[in-house]
Amino acid sequence: MKSETPREILARRKAKRRSVSEVEWEARIQLAACYRLVAHFRMTDMIYNHISLRVPGTDDQFLINPFGLLYEEITAANLVKVDCEGKLIEDDGLDVNPAGFVIHSAIHMARHDVACVLHTHTRAGVAVSALKQGLLPVSQHAMRFFNRVSYHDYEGISLDDDERSRLVADLGGHHTRILRNHGLLTTGRSVHAAFELMYYLEMACQIQTSLPGNIGDWTLPAPAVCERAALQFEHSHEFLKERDWHALLRLVERIDPSFKE
Repeated sequence: MKSETPREILARRKAKRRSVSEVEWEARIQLAACYRLVAHFRMTDMIYNHISLRVPGTDDQFLINPFGLLYEEITAANLVKVDCEGKLIEDDGLDVNPAGFVIHSAIHMARHDVACVLHTHTRAGVAVSALKQGLLPVSQHAMRFFNRVSYHDYEGISLDDDERSRLVADLGGHHTRILRNHGLLTTGRSVHAAFELMYYLEMACQIQTSLPGNIGDWTLPAPAVCERAALQFEHSHEFLKERDWHALLRLVERIDPSFKE
């Protein structure tokens, strides 16, 4: 990836803003904000991992980060638009990590109820993914995922297209998946929904991996209590009305408003 001068960057951003619809530009801003938030909460893995978003009004196009940029560098303008075959919609000198394409395109192609896909390789997430029992309801943060998380066995770096069908089959109708010996993945009908799930999934994994002793020493609530809590979380949006997401957007705006450019 060639380095750009400040003038070239500004010119490209202005050109991108003029070339897309208002709806797509707003989607780009939301996705860029999510990248910055994932960086802020320390859920990144250098230039790897991805957050993708279906382009509004399309079935076969989505936005994803260009390969080689840190999450702190992602803006609305430098997000890359590709189709579900991995072809760049606009060739502006940026490309996409092929491993990210395989995982994300598989879900976008099969799950039309999903707009956003978020994948991480955090220390706590990978640790829980390696545990035979997986995620346990040891905290209130984990309760929202009770009987609502699926698992996909490790097959190596996700470069083979034929893994797509197994990725989708293992996800089922869930919005949360733990990739064994690999990391975490969440999906949502919006950027906000996918980020919220990932934030609390990560917190649940951090809490679980910080507990001392062995599982026999931990208190696990009764399954009926866990299910009740999960249902309460499922309906929490009716009360929250995206107050949390708006607060997070204010946060990233204060940190660095360049994500909107």
